[in-house]
Amino acid sequence: MAVKVYVVYYSMYGHVAKLADEIKKGASSVEGVEVKVWQVPEILNEEVLGKMGAPPKTDVPVISPQELAEADGVLFGFPTRFGMMAAQMKAFFDSTGGLWREQSLAGKPAGVFFSTGTQGGGQETTPLTAVTQLTHHGMVFVPVGYTFGAKMFDMDKVQGGSPYGAGTFAGDGSRWPSEMELEHAFHQGKYFAGIAKKLKGSSA
Repeated sequence: MAVKVYVVYYSMYGHVAKLADEIKKGASSVEGVEVKVWQVPEILNEEVLGKMGAPPKTDVPVISPQELAEADGVLFGFPTRFGMMAAQMKAFFDSTGGLWREQSLAGKPAGVFFSTGTQGGGQETTPLTAVTQLTHHGMVFVPVGYTFGAKMFDMDKVQGGSPYGAGTFAGDGSRWPSEMELEHAFHQGKYFAGIAKKLKGSSA
């Protein structure tokens, strides 16, 4: 039976969605892994989103808490808001009380990826504060560490990401994920899928 990896994200302007696409490609490259991409529900109305200059949502399906429980492993992606996950993703986690009560996600691997506006805008605090959500669900946090190798030490150009997971800098919104950041995302997807596959195999 295939290992189900879900990539669940919120993306207002498309930067996190771009990382999610690469993460899906990486996870899908692992034999025996089935990947599905989801977005969480929007909590802002169209008028507010329009004033914020947000583009229309993509046709990626919107996930429900119950559907989350079907996954063998989950990678969550979100932009930062003052060093923490965006309210849309937090609202989704707040809606998973039923799963928490039953500990339906306990023992399942989880990882995170993210986008921030500036270099000091939360490339570490955003994923670090997200770990609390995973902990209460009993999920097994799988950081990417330094498995991406020497590229994580490249100081010649600005690049997002950290040992917690893949990341990008959006700046004022005009900067899109670089080739290096996309490679990091692909690597995270592949690495995470391999871990999820091992964990499911060992519990079979």
